[in-house]
Amino acid sequence: MRRLIAVLILLVPWGFSAAAAEKDRITSVIAAQIEAFRAEDYGRAFEYASPSIRSLFGTAETFGDMVERGYPMVVGPKDVRYLDLREVAGSQWQRVLIRDRNGRLHLLDYQMVERGSDWKINAVQILRAPEGSA
Repeated sequence: MRRLIAVLILLVPWGFSAAAAEKDRITSVIAAQIEAFRAEDYGRAFEYASPSIRSLFGTAETFGDMVERGYPMVVGPKDVRYLDLREVAGSQWQRVLIRDRNGRLHLLDYQMVERGSDWKINAVQILRAPEGSA
């Protein structure tokens, strides 16, 4: 029993560090796409989209137009905070809190899919805005 506890104690930090590394990989993809939007580089932003999203929109210009109309808070946010990463029905969802140019808060969920050794953004859901938006 003591050996089992000792093994668990040794494995638990590894599990947390592996999860943290995965979250870092996912958040770096989201951050890179937001930076591409900030630079108005829709071609680069489109590269972070999953194959199904790329197929749906066809071109970076069409994708950029959709983002500007439907998700303007990601085009030039003042602040971005990465909250919890969770698995829902076999998919990884990264929650993101964004403060837009006008100071309003927006809560978004990014569905991520792994393609080879890379993560891609497969969907973004706008959730109910947090209380206390300024």
